[in-house]
Amino acid sequence: MARVKRGVTSHAKHKKTLDAAKGFYGRRKNTIRAAKAAVDKSMQYAYRDRKNKKRTFRSLWIQRINAAVREFGLTYSRFIDGMAKAGIEIDRKVLSDMAIHEPAAFKAVVEKAKGALPALAAA
Repeated sequence: MARVKRGVTSHAKHKKTLDAAKGFYGRRKNTIRAAKAAVDKSMQYAYRDRKNKKRTFRSLWIQRINAAVREFGLTYSRFIDGMAKAGIEIDRKVLSDMAIHEPAAFKAVVEKAKGALPALAAA
């Protein structure tokens, strides 16, 4: 049976890890042991933060919508309640974008939502 030399495979694995560690600080970018640990941890952070990014953006959209509807004398929660009662189904991403780039269209949505709220319709 022929002898198997494993240098090529090991070198390729190490190169792959060190390429992934490019831009890291200190030994983490050029020493395989430190780089492997750093790359493994960075992959965990990347996986976790792909999920967290969705939360962060939803939170941003809600803050923008809240700021925009307060100009019309509503709070975010009353506005969302009014939209549900009016049967308007627009997601928060689109509402946020609308509040920034199309204020006239956003105002029309707010007026519809306001009209569907019983306490504010009489006032």
